[in-house]
Amino acid sequence: MFDLISRYDSQILEAFWVTIQLTVLSAVGALILGTVVAALRVSPVPVARWVGTAYVTIFRNTPLTLIIVFMSLGLYTTMGWRLAGEGPDSLAQNNFRFAVVGLSIYTASFVCESLRAGINTVPMGQSEAGRSLGFGFLQNLRLVVLPQAFRSVIAPLGSVLIALTKNSTIASAIGVAEAATLMAEMTETEAAVLAIGAIFALGFVILTLPTGLFFGWLAKRYEVAR
Repeated sequence: MFDLISRYDSQILEAFWVTIQLTVLSAVGALILGTVVAALRVSPVPVARWVGTAYVTIFRNTPLTLIIVFMSLGLYTTMGWRLAGEGPDSLAQNNFRFAVVGLSIYTASFVCESLRAGINTVPMGQSEAGRSLGFGFLQNLRLVVLPQAFRSVIAPLGSVLIALTKNSTIASAIGVAEAATLMAEMTETEAAVLAIGAIFALGFVILTLPTGLFFGWLAKRYEVAR
């Protein structure tokens, strides 16, 4: 095991660095998109609620592999959509960016449901107080409801982020050079399959365990007293 690490140390670090980039960029995209969809879900406009419900229903129940593969083979290869310019590494850049988009779209549905649960915990009197001050729906949501909702769902959002970190391995389906891709390459050339699996399992534990502890601390630090 240690012999494998010494021989592939730079490649392992580079692969996990790509995994970290996928996770962070997708987390930002999912948080923004999920917040927008959550706003649609609680909107007083029926059409907006229908759009938000349809989004969550479709993407939460669609396999992530299908979404990622469609992004690359459907949008990029078949339809010619590009997220990166021409160049020798344009394929790798496009696949990486489409993987980020796919992970963001998929994870946003879970962020939305977590955040909607947090919105439902905010007392009705808080919203009524905002409306009495003359706040419209969006202003009331942004200034009164969402700050309290986010504090209520810090721990669930942490769980979503941990799941996103592990789901980033699906990007290997379109050739993104992250941890799962390197693991597959190593198992083809090395006999110590169990040792390789242990190395990458340990790598993901190192990535996800601090995340869980950090969000657990945040939840206790900023929990809303009821």
